[in-house]
Amino acid sequence: MKYVNANKVLPEKLLVEIQKYVQGETIYIPKPETKHLKWGTSSGGRRILDRRNDSIRHSFMNGTSIQQLAEDYYLSTETIKKIVYSHKK
Repeated sequence: MKYVNANKVLPEKLLVEIQKYVQGETIYIPKPETKHLKWGTSSGGRRILDRRNDSIRHSFMNGTSIQQLAEDYYLSTETIKKIVYSHKK
């Protein structure tokens, strides 16, 4: 985590207000919820798993058993059930 001196980025009035609550400490200011990326969005991992899960659902809909899917994808039968019975399409 990179630290930034508040004197360099905050208006003096805001800095004085913050100093009423904390002085000389490190505080973390989180991003707004709207700026958070979902897991795997940046790396592409989410897209890879979504494609895999779509393939599993498609195979299941075409008659492949849960046990066979678990063996084919090296996943537990419980994980396969979660994927094929989820409402995400």
